[in-house]
Order: sequence, then C-alpha cells, then structure tokens
Amino acid sequence: MSFHASTRFIRTLACSLSAAALLVGGVLTSGAMAKDAPPTYALVQINQQALFFNLMNKGAQEAAKESGKSLVIFNANDNPVAQNDAIENYIQQGVKGILVDAIDVNGIMPAIKEAADAHIPVIAIDAVLPDGPHKSQVGVDNVKGGKILGDYFTDYVQKNMGGKAKIGIVGALNSAIQNARQKGFEDAIKVNPGINVADVVDGRNIQDDALTAAENLITGNPDMTAIYATGEPALLGAMAAVVNQGRQGDIKVFGWDLTAQAITGIDQGYVAAVLQQDPRKMGSEALKALNAVTAGKSVEKTILVPAEVVTKANVDTYRPLFK
Repeated sequence: MSFHASTRFIRTLACSLSAAALLVGGVLTSGAMAKDAPPTYALVQINQQALFFNLMNKGAQEAAKESGKSLVIFNANDNPVAQNDAIENYIQQGVKGILVDAIDVNGIMPAIKEAADAHIPVIAIDAVLPDGPHKSQVGVDNVKGGKILGDYFTDYVQKNMGGKAKIGIVGALNSAIQNARQKGFEDAIKVNPGINVADVVDGRNIQDDALTAAENLITGNPDMTAIYATGEPALLGAMAAVVNQGRQGDIKVFGWDLTAQAITGIDQGYVAAVLQQDPRKMGSEALKALNAVTAGKSVEKTILVPAEVVTKANVDTYRPLFK
C-alpha cells in the first residue's frame, strides 16, 4: 500500500473507532470486527444515484441477512480511485470477502490482487474484469447484451422505419461496461447499410451530464431518428432531452435498464425498447458465491444473469417492480 493510501486508512480507521454505528459511509467500526460479530463482507459500488445499483445493493443485503453475514457498502460516486482506496482499507480492516462493481476494470486489478494476496476472496459484479485472481464474475455479458439490443433495433428499423435510420449514441466513455454495450450494439447494426451513426456523446454515467450531451446531440443532428443509451443515467438523460425538445414524435429511444420513467416513455411510444437486467439477482448471486468461496467450495468462474428486451408488448410484466 502506498504512503498516501496508508495515511488515508489511518484517518478512516480513526473516524470509525469513534463512531457508534456499525456503518458510516461504508467504513467499518471496531465493533463490526469483534469476535462475536457475524462475518463481514464489503460491497464496493459505483454510485448510489442509479436505481440499478441500489437494486444490486438490496439483493446483496438480502442474501447477506439470510446467511447470517454482515455487509457494508462503499459508494465511490463514480470515482475509480476511491474504489481502489476502499478495497485497500477493507483489506486492512480484515473483511472476509469483497464484492466489486468496477468503474475502471484494468485500474482496479492491483487492488484485487492485493486482496487475493491477503487471502480475501473477491467476486466481480456487472463490470467484466480481465483475467485475474477474483473468484467469479457475476452479471450480463455486456457485449452480447449490446448485440441483442442492436439486433432488435435493426429489425425495428426494417419493420417500422423503412429500413433507414440515423442514430445517435449516448454512452459513458469512462465505463468499460458501457463501452462494451456500445461495441456490441454498433457491431450488430453494421449489417444494415441504411443505419448511420450520427455521433457518440459522453454522458459520463451521470444523468444531468447525459441530458446535456443528448440535447447537444439532437441539436447538432436535426435529422436524427433514434438514440441508443448505454445505461440508466444515459437513458434517462436521453429521454429528457427528447421531451425537452419536443421530438417524441420522430425520435425513438433504445437503451439499458428499466425505470418508472422508462415505462412511461414506453407507454407514450417514444421509448421503443429497453434491455432489462436483474441487478437485484446479480447482488444476491454474487453474495451467495462469496458465501460458497469462504466456505471452501468452488464456484463457476462466470455466473450469468439473464436480460430481456422490454417493449410495449411485455412491459406490463415489469410494472409491479416500480410501484
């Protein structure tokens, strides 16, 4: 661990020792690691703005409670350095296992190796890590998911848009997950030369930034007929931009991760399709895998959680999730 990281840990531990609660912003107190306390895991999360990540947290929390484990959650607020620092701190605090949804999949690997060297197992969720010492990868194949939505879009253009479309992409260029979704989508739509990509803008996985980027995208391409959004903040930002500019009648939106707002967009007709993952199941499956590993059992290196394209035809199935 670097000197600066060590200093950060000392400051963090000092704060936690004086805290009365079990968890303060994802930092353990001394009581949390007492001998009579349940085994403690840590979940290092990307942010807690998106419903997607909160559902993942809920799934992990439920599985932890059911299995008699304690779970602390660190909110990195989209900062990859904060994720690395959190893992280093949790290693020093002696957690029994770590779950991580990485922002920078390459940059986080030294911290994951450090955890492995300390005999603390790591399970990756959602973001696909390169080969390394983590025990399992839980989530959707993001390239494949992008291809699924790209194939759906290609078919939609053929059936509903006369075989031609000009599409803009609202991505998150700092996210390996969303770059993979973009790649899968773009590769899939190449089969139709009538589909042209107007531009790719960076929403930075932040809804307000995605809104601004999408509005600029629409303004700069007045003949655009579709938008593809690679994640929940991008989708919500793109939807808001379409509504703000009154383009619901001539721009169709496609994207990832259903919300109550996205369901409203589907009902109103300008959101054509959303690829829905099951983040709650991701969280629970990852926690269960960690339980298996800490019990000395082996787990599959890749644990896939299914995803489904949600449209007006099947959206009723998902309404109860958002009430």
